Amino acid sequence: MRLFLASYRFGAHVERYVDLVGGPGPVAVIANAADAWPPRARESAVVSDVAPLRRLGFAAEEIDLRDFVGRADALAVELSRFRSVWVRGGNTFVLRTQLARSGGDRILTDLLRGGALAYAGYSAGACVMAASLTGIESADDPAEVVATCGEPARWDGLGLVDFAIVPHYPPPDAQNPGDEASRMIETCRVAGVPYRTLTDDQAIVVDADATAVL
Repeated sequence: MRLFLASYRFGAHVERYVDLVGGPGPVAVIANAADAWPPRARESAVVSDVAPLRRLGFAAEEIDLRDFVGRADALAVELSRFRSVWVRGGNTFVLRTQLARSGGDRILTDLLRGGALAYAGYSAGACVMAASLTGIESADDPAEVVATCGEPARWDGLGLVDFAIVPHYPPPDAQNPGDEASRMIETCRVAGVPYRTLTDDQAIVVDADATAVL
């Protein structure tokens, strides 16, 4: 299994990202964490992720999970065209629900565990890989799921890592302690959920059975 989980895009480790996914090639961009945003803001978010990938030589193409609600077989065929996926930030709860509605949660889990696909995600795209979304409510509003997806928020993640991820953790020399990160950490501690923090320069890489924080 190959995972590149960051706080913000590549962090300071773009070379490690490129190496992990096997070099430039076709990459599916999943931006559904931004589905609760106004359409123009969401469109800008997609461009802001596609452009840097293309500058690195990747053939980046958005795959909108909303087009595959109730069509898991079609999504599986679509994702089979790609060597890797790139999942951007936004609202983790919205992303989790859109993955479930499209069958993307099961499809990605199978492809990743089988080694057919590499996964890169940042912020919400990283957080959704945990077994539980406990603590995320300190940063993302679960109520946006009903308005965006028409169903309640889910609190289970994909479970491909056995710890929660606290993104946007302040670096050691920061003046601001980071209220959202602090609240997420406290919630995880109270609930007994193991967690790892990431500054915007850091990333967690899972490569086969090895997990490293860069």
